[in-house]
Amino acid sequence: MHNNLPSRSAHGERPSSVPGPRYGSPPRFYCPGDLSQGATRDLPEAAAHHAARVLRMRVGDAVVVFNGEGGEADAEIGFIGKDCVAVRVGVWRGRESESPIRVALAQGLSARERMDFTLQKAVELGVAEIFPIETRRSVMRLADERATRRVEHWQSLVVAACEQCGRNRVPPVHPVSSLPDFLGSHPQRPEQQRYVLTLDAHARLRELPAPRDVLLLAGPEGGFASDEIQIARSCGFTPVRLGPRVLRTETAALAALAAIHALWGDL
Repeated sequence: MHNNLPSRSAHGERPSSVPGPRYGSPPRFYCPGDLSQGATRDLPEAAAHHAARVLRMRVGDAVVVFNGEGGEADAEIGFIGKDCVAVRVGVWRGRESESPIRVALAQGLSARERMDFTLQKAVELGVAEIFPIETRRSVMRLADERATRRVEHWQSLVVAACEQCGRNRVPPVHPVSSLPDFLGSHPQRPEQQRYVLTLDAHARLRELPAPRDVLLLAGPEGGFASDEIQIARSCGFTPVRLGPRVLRTETAALAALAAIHALWGDL
């Protein structure tokens, strides 16, 4: 961390001859930790690279920072070095953009690009937490270090989605687990409604009571096996269908999230 920041003319600032970005609104960066007014904080590596190398920001440029725990702060770039970007934290604002309905997504593992897309857009649609689930028909199989690396990748993707969409609370991505292990370790809370997506269901979302807390279970490319649906039902999940058409795994989860927030949330 840089407590004694150089002036705008000091070594480390981008040369004034290099045009810097002019934004309609300041870029947002995730910066975990204390964001008290007057503090100086180093941006995380990925955010620093994006600010300096992609956006080509300069010392003095305005940004917004958030630590993932709610609220955000105005800030400005105070230092740009070879491998570091530091910001000076300004006024804190308790702005929130979370939906009044809390939705957790338990998503069956799908192929890499589809899983990335699903989680990124789920964050934009307000999902509160994410459980990657290995099912019988999952195309992607993960174990040990590979699973850990994928979860780290997904968490980074979630952070970037929060930066883009204006959310100040970062949804956690939990470790990969099998469907039976997940169901066995997550008993239903009294206030929680549970939905599992399946084409064979009769119920539609708009026919169900308005919830405030939802756990949504979505399958991989091949959907759930019949016995997996039965196990989910025994754990309190209501089978739900999203119309008569067969949806891809990424379409199904996102369509359900959009419908839930349109029916009972803030869309």
